[in-house]
Amino acid sequence: MTAMIDLPVEEPAAQVPKSKGKSGGSLGKYLAIRFVLIFPTIFILVTMVFFLMRLTGDPISAALGDRLPPEQLAIRVHEAGYDRPLFIQYFEYLGQIATGNFGRTISDNLLISDMLATYGAATLELAFNSLIVALAIGIPFGMLAAYHRDKWQDAISRVLAIAFYATPVFFAGLLLKLVFAVWLDWLPVAGRGTTTTEISMAQLAAPTGIYWLDALRSGNMTAFWDVAQHAILPAVALGLLTAGIFLRLVRTNVIGTLSKDYVEAGRSRGVSEFRLLTKHAYKPALIPIITVMGLQIALLLGGAVLTETTFEWKGLGFQLAHYLTARDFVAVQGIVALLAVIVAVTNFIVDVIAALIDPRVRY
Repeated sequence: MTAMIDLPVEEPAAQVPKSKGKSGGSLGKYLAIRFVLIFPTIFILVTMVFFLMRLTGDPISAALGDRLPPEQLAIRVHEAGYDRPLFIQYFEYLGQIATGNFGRTISDNLLISDMLATYGAATLELAFNSLIVALAIGIPFGMLAAYHRDKWQDAISRVLAIAFYATPVFFAGLLLKLVFAVWLDWLPVAGRGTTTTEISMAQLAAPTGIYWLDALRSGNMTAFWDVAQHAILPAVALGLLTAGIFLRLVRTNVIGTLSKDYVEAGRSRGVSEFRLLTKHAYKPALIPIITVMGLQIALLLGGAVLTETTFEWKGLGFQLAHYLTARDFVAVQGIVALLAVIVAVTNFIVDVIAALIDPRVRY
């Protein structure tokens, strides 16, 4: 992935209107194609999950096979329609999720749509917090490594990038809990908030489910500070994984941008290296970050399963681990379907932003 190439200063101004017209026309086509691709992406993921879940048999037998007599189990399977041909079940399932009906969980008889709404906000909050941590660490350290290329600062930054990416999320979480929650007693060890905060969030009218946002809306700064303290360790544990990728991308692209002709021209005019870095090489280096951010959202959602389990952060990842243990594959299908929608829509949004910032991605 290369850095964005600035147009040479001496390029004729007469070419600009023609270029704008062409890029404007191609932008609509590009966005239309990317939007249409959302639907086959979701369809493929949902289809794969449906058939993979059926490899162990029907969901009723998988979840309750060792707890019900054969006669009662057969009745439950027939009532749920799982004794019908597999492809009939598949097309019926597609019709249900197209209308937002994900069914009920087998293990606790909850509406899956309600469960997704309740726990989905918690996972989105964790992913957002982790992305902020990744950007706050990856971009400055990447610029530092590029500025001090082949020096000790660069070497340390590259080692950190590898360590961040290679360290398992659950191990990073346990280590952070041990140091900052147990030894130093600076931060809470688990959960999204204290019992008092949880109760106050549950009593709000029309809550978003994102605790820090609900606390700000209600003006409860005590709850906001409590939520922020509980969010630090999970966000850092998950954010470090992506920070390593951002660090390497920023470093590579800043180094490439600093070798461009227009930067060399500025250097020959006596412009300081720091100004060249912050004014000329910084923004082009962010383009690769934006273009891969959609893929990193999928990585964050995958890492949320281990992070939420480690910190007892009750989101979709925590529930997914619970339902997998209970062999409740109907609930698992619903969670994965929602995650597929989130990833597909997020990638589309990132493509839109990247196309607006960098016209080259439209072609």
